[in-house]
Amino acid sequence: MQLFGGLEGRIEKLEAENAHLFNVTNILAKRLAELEKALDGQPITTPAAAPVKAAAKAPAKKEESDDDDFKFSDDDEEEEKKAPKETEMQKMKRIAAERKAAADAEAKKKKAQLKSNVILDVKPWDDETDMAELENAVRGITMEGLIWGSSELVKVGFGISKLRISTCIVDDLVGLYDLEDNICALEDYVQSVDTVSHNK
Repeated sequence: MQLFGGLEGRIEKLEAENAHLFNVTNILAKRLAELEKALDGQPITTPAAAPVKAAAKAPAKKEESDDDDFKFSDDDEEEEKKAPKETEMQKMKRIAAERKAAADAEAKKKKAQLKSNVILDVKPWDDETDMAELENAVRGITMEGLIWGSSELVKVGFGISKLRISTCIVDDLVGLYDLEDNICALEDYVQSVDTVSHNK
């Protein structure tokens, strides 16, 4: 049974951390005492398998001149490797953040994938316009998110044909009006441009 929404677990965790810090402090105090003895020229005695709680009392602090002579044992490394466990609240927050990041990335990906299929009619000035050159000029227009598709010549009358060309555009990158303006800018070949169909 949880006491006051998990306070019992928190108290146990704090007690465990407190015991860990107490052990680390004792180990450091013992090593500091050994280092001070070495600096004073006294022989260092290490008790065989002495328990951590029986370590020497912390002496008055002195300035340490050389830390290179002092080596830590593997006991501290083992204690440091024991990372505190993730609490339920931390786990829930981490999972929620991961899910939100994944959803944002998916939404961004979907948004960038909105495309439209557009069919355009490109009308020449007269029957003397070279339709092959007109098509090459239109296909020469490049924009990010623009892919040209199939094309055909459609008879209008009086020997005049118009170019019907399909394209796929990414809506966020290519504006249909900008595309039409770019085609109309080919004044040597193009009289006008009409949108036949625009499907999302």
